[in-house]
Amino acid sequence: MTDPKRLSTFDRYLSLWVALCIVVGVGIGWLFPTFPAALKRAEIAHVSIPIAVLIWLMIYPMMLQIDFGSILGVGRRPKGLALTLVVNWAIKPFTMAGIAALFLFVVFRGLIPADLAREYYAGAILLGAAPCTAMVFVWSYLSHGDATYTLVQVAVNDLVLILLYAPIVKLLLGVSRIYVPYDTILLSVGLYVVIPLLLGYISRRWIIHRRGSAWFERKFVNRLKPVATGGLLLTLVILFAYQGETIIGNPLHILLIAIPLALQTFFIFALAYTTAFFLRIPHSVAAPAGMIGASNFFELAVAAAISLFGLQSGAALATVVGVLVEVPIMLSLVAIANATKPRFERVSG
Repeated sequence: MTDPKRLSTFDRYLSLWVALCIVVGVGIGWLFPTFPAALKRAEIAHVSIPIAVLIWLMIYPMMLQIDFGSILGVGRRPKGLALTLVVNWAIKPFTMAGIAALFLFVVFRGLIPADLAREYYAGAILLGAAPCTAMVFVWSYLSHGDATYTLVQVAVNDLVLILLYAPIVKLLLGVSRIYVPYDTILLSVGLYVVIPLLLGYISRRWIIHRRGSAWFERKFVNRLKPVATGGLLLTLVILFAYQGETIIGNPLHILLIAIPLALQTFFIFALAYTTAFFLRIPHSVAAPAGMIGASNFFELAVAAAISLFGLQSGAALATVVGVLVEVPIMLSLVAIANATKPRFERVSG
C-alpha cells in the first residue's frame, strides 16, 4: 500500500478536490446553461467525445501496464472472472429491481407520484442491467488492480452485455419491445477499450525498446498519475455541469433517486469483494471484480432511457442521477479497497 507520508499534498486532499469539482460543475451548469448545451453537440450515438478524451487520459496509464504475453494466463485463474459474471448477470439486475422498488414504491410513496416513480424505477433497471465498461479501468488503476485481468473481465462482460442486456430489461420491466442502442455499445467499447488499449500497447513497446523496462516502470508510468487524476477531476466538472440546472431545480427528487442507487452500489461491491475474500482471490483481481459490478455503463443506460421513454422522462433523469452519484461513491470504494488490501494479502498470500 502507498505510504501516506509519501503522498503529495494534492493526493492527500483528493476528496476535497472532488467536492470542489462537483460544486464547480453544478455552478457552471446552472449559471451558464449554454455550456452543457454546446457539449451535447459534440456527441455521437449519445457518447460524449469530450468525456471520451478525458477518460482516455484516465485509462491510458492502466493500459500501459497490460502485459499481452500474460493474457492467456488469466484462464488459469478463473475464480475472479466467474465471480464477476455471476454478480453482474445473476444478481445485480435483480437486487437493483428489489432495492429500487422498495424505496420508490414503498418508502418514498408519499413523496413521489406513482407514474413518476415507475419511470424512475425503469431508469434504475436500465442502469442495473449494464455493468461498467470504461470507468472500471480507472477504479482498477486507483486500487492497484491487475491491468491484464481487468481487461479480460471487461471484454467478457461486454460480450455478455450484447446478448443479455435486452432480455433482462424486458424481463424486469415487462416491456415487449426494447430498443438496444447497439451503436452506443459498439462506439463506447471502441472509444473506451480498443483505442486506449492500442495506444497503450504501441507506446509501451516503443518506450521499452528505446529506454528500457526499468525506466518505463519507474519514470514514465509514475509521471502519468497526475494526468489520470486531472482527467478524473475534469470529468467530474463536465458531468455535473450537464445537470446543473436539474440539480438546483429539483434537489429532493435527485436525493430520493440517489438513495436506492447508492445502496445498490455499496451492496454489490460488498457482496463481490467479500466473496472474493473468502474465495482467496488476490486483491489485484478482487478489487476490480467488485468495481465492475458496482459501477454502471451509464452511456448505454442513458441512451436506452432516452430511446424508450424520452429525453425529459423520469427514466432518463434516473440514469443521469446514476452518473452523478457513481463517481463520488466509487472513489469511496477505492479507498475501502486500498485500506483493506493487507487483509487480502495475508489470506491469499
